Amino acid sequence: MALPPLSPEQRRAALDKATAARKVRAEVRDALKHGRMSLADVLASDSEAIRKMPVRTLLESLPDIGKVRAQKLIAEIGISDSRRIQGLGIQQRVRLLERFASQS
Repeated sequence: MALPPLSPEQRRAALDKATAARKVRAEVRDALKHGRMSLADVLASDSEAIRKMPVRTLLESLPDIGKVRAQKLIAEIGISDSRRIQGLGIQQRVRLLERFASQS
């Protein structure tokens, strides 16, 4: 299914929205990395930009967690590789919060 062509104004608006979402996600990742925000704060967020962040990216943003450890945690908790924050189930959220309770 082909997307309808966008007018220059619609294209600019879409690009601006995408840029704003990337900026919000970058700020959240930085806040997580430096301890200014907790995992619970991110999971409870109403922001559409944050809710669309992949769980793997979220975990990689936590202090002392890299790509390999994030992948192991995702597999251990039973989260799909492509899952986004908004798609997490209640039990998956609980397991994530329990796993990082000492760091929150």
